[in-house]
Amino acid sequence: MRVGFLFNHAAGHQVAHALPIASALARLYPGIELQLFVATGAAEAEVRRAWAACGHAFDDHRIERLSPPSKATSLLASLSGGAIPADRVSILRRNIDRFRGLDALIAPEKTSTLLKSRFGLEQVALIHTRHGAGDRAVGFDAASGRFDLVLLSGQKIKDRLEQAGLLKPDGYAIVGYPKFDLCGDSAPAKRLFDNDRPTVLYNPHPSPALSSWYRMGREVLDWFARQDRFNLIFAPHVMLFAKRWTIALSPPSIARVPHVPERYLGLPHIRIDRGSPASLDMSYTNAADIYLGDASSQVYEFIRRPRPCVFLNPGELRWQGSADFAHWQAGPVVSSIDTMASALHQALVYPNEYADMQQRLFAYSFDLNDRPSADRAAEAIVAWLDRRAAGDRA
Repeated sequence: MRVGFLFNHAAGHQVAHALPIASALARLYPGIELQLFVATGAAEAEVRRAWAACGHAFDDHRIERLSPPSKATSLLASLSGGAIPADRVSILRRNIDRFRGLDALIAPEKTSTLLKSRFGLEQVALIHTRHGAGDRAVGFDAASGRFDLVLLSGQKIKDRLEQAGLLKPDGYAIVGYPKFDLCGDSAPAKRLFDNDRPTVLYNPHPSPALSSWYRMGREVLDWFARQDRFNLIFAPHVMLFAKRWTIALSPPSIARVPHVPERYLGLPHIRIDRGSPASLDMSYTNAADIYLGDASSQVYEFIRRPRPCVFLNPGELRWQGSADFAHWQAGPVVSSIDTMASALHQALVYPNEYADMQQRLFAYSFDLNDRPSADRAAEAIVAWLDRRAAGDRA
């Protein structure tokens, strides 16, 4: 049996959602011929770092670098702000022969479905690990239903996909959250601040329509710079500062990304991280005392251990009753700096106010048990491929 993992993204934030499964396959099923296909850049660096962290040789022969996109498609992707994934499509097209002969290709993102719909790779099973366990509608769009097998973190994801008519009867398995196997217990290697103040993690999303960064982000940093009660880790979604302009399709929006002013750099009670490995491996979500965010699915990783959350809604979106904003039930939703300040101080007085709701949201999003999620995912993949092979022989 030949199985490949595809990491076809410029950034490394999707790696932890699939690589632990590859490691489990290598360990539990040594007879499988396993290959990791990686795009160059941050994704490759993160694959190699995480693969070594899983106990494999750093220069493992299984890691294979993909041919890069054409210059024209890279330019198109850049000009579109990433909304048109022309570079990823080009990489698929230029590497199609590498995937022929595989029994399955496993990916954390959805551009890979073009291998079948556009490039005719019908014989290879496409398996989706998904990335994150958030609520945004884009996670439950039509492309989510184009895989042969989808690995789900919990009942919430199953219900949302089922309601959208995107689940095949034998095309899914609930396996838990493999990222927790890799970095669920990670913590910063050293103390982040030389004081004992409570630490707030500000984690805005890159989407202009949903993110607080575009409307009030600098005001948030201003407030934290002036006060002396909290530390701040400013570690947004890794894609926020990946480009000067952000174009999002769900919901449609476009905006120039405001930069981080120099005056915030070097302050002893503020740490700014625009995308280091620490922003990918749960170091900050594990270390912080309070979560401050908007639409990022990282809040679900944060509430693995219930702690106060505050959500910024400067656009005054009507979120009540929407499944796309279910995570906003995990803490107060505010729309101004004054109400944010009040909510943060309230969180210190009543740190467990939303703990019960957070536990319910977490349990609905993640089906965890004593067995590692990556092992469950590996077994689900092999069992599904065995059933598929048996069906082909029948």
